[in-house]
Amino acid sequence: MRTLTLTLGLSALIAGCAGAPVSSTTDPASADPATAERVDALMRDYAGTGPGASLLVVRGGQAVLRRGYGLAEVESGAAATPQTNYRLASISKQFTAAAVLLLVEDGKLGLDDPIKRWLPSLPKAADAITLRQILSHTSGLIDYEDVMPPEFDDRDRQMHDRDVLRVLEGQDRTYFVPGRDYRYSNSGYALLALTVEQASGKRYADFLRERIFLPLGMRDTVAYERGVSEVAHRAYGYSFEGRWTRTDQSPTSAVLGDGGIYSSIDDLTRWDAALYDDRLLSDASRRLAFSPHTSTDLADVAYGYGWRITGETLWHSGESIGFRNVIVRYPQRRLTVVLLSNRNDPEPYRLALRIAELYLPAAAEAGR
Repeated sequence: MRTLTLTLGLSALIAGCAGAPVSSTTDPASADPATAERVDALMRDYAGTGPGASLLVVRGGQAVLRRGYGLAEVESGAAATPQTNYRLASISKQFTAAAVLLLVEDGKLGLDDPIKRWLPSLPKAADAITLRQILSHTSGLIDYEDVMPPEFDDRDRQMHDRDVLRVLEGQDRTYFVPGRDYRYSNSGYALLALTVEQASGKRYADFLRERIFLPLGMRDTVAYERGVSEVAHRAYGYSFEGRWTRTDQSPTSAVLGDGGIYSSIDDLTRWDAALYDDRLLSDASRRLAFSPHTSTDLADVAYGYGWRITGETLWHSGESIGFRNVIVRYPQRRLTVVLLSNRNDPEPYRLALRIAELYLPAAAEAGR
């Protein structure tokens, strides 16, 4: 779940069956056929008999396009649909941030709390690190993926959020003085998940289900724990290695706070709607999440709490082994594009922007 390079990289080689028909499901209230055909042309690399994608366009509060392309599971031939659940990878961070903000509203957390108030076993180097800094990636925490113990070199052995804490307990250093710089930190969001558990008295996955997913009607969304929970309508991840090979899990795939949530475009329609009003988070909390708290290492990109900010857009990408995803929101125009895929390439951010361009004039009218 490392920071993405923003390149489209649409390779004809790994497109597989680009000329094959689209395996799609379309909302009856979909956009006009001409626009939908243009979208299908842009999505052609996902169609056919290889791993695919699900695409959502929400305009003015309505899902005007919701389609699946290609396969959710290559081995069985199961098609990708709007109900298919993908591993969100770093898109999960916006849910972790929302969980923290809910606990702030409950009076159980403070954004300026030192992380060691909740996780006192962290070393002295973490003394000055606050929850606010972790949310905006300005904590300087060491990246756990760079210091993983050798026992996790085996793909079948997975780290969990508690393992991240144990690794960081032995790292009495930071990349920079907390609050002085920006460095994207998966470690920080794993620690935030543990903080949610400490402050709420609930398991992190249970807190998300009870306070976010079920209240919003996101009934198939889950912080997935192997042997504990199941993923309905699950997409499995693949990488192109001369042929499509299942690469669904890695040693870091079980860390929940930074990337362990599975969801579908249908459930994310409900999430997107909740970000416009106070049905989940207060106006003040949403302002905090969507405000630029720091610049980043990407030109013209700032970071809020679980969201990147570029111009008028709020967005976040997510990548892990076998999955590439993005959500791009134009809140003032009431337009959102979500593209979830179960393949290692292409990276979908710029493709989502091209799809958004097809709807922006109409979205401007819908927002008036």
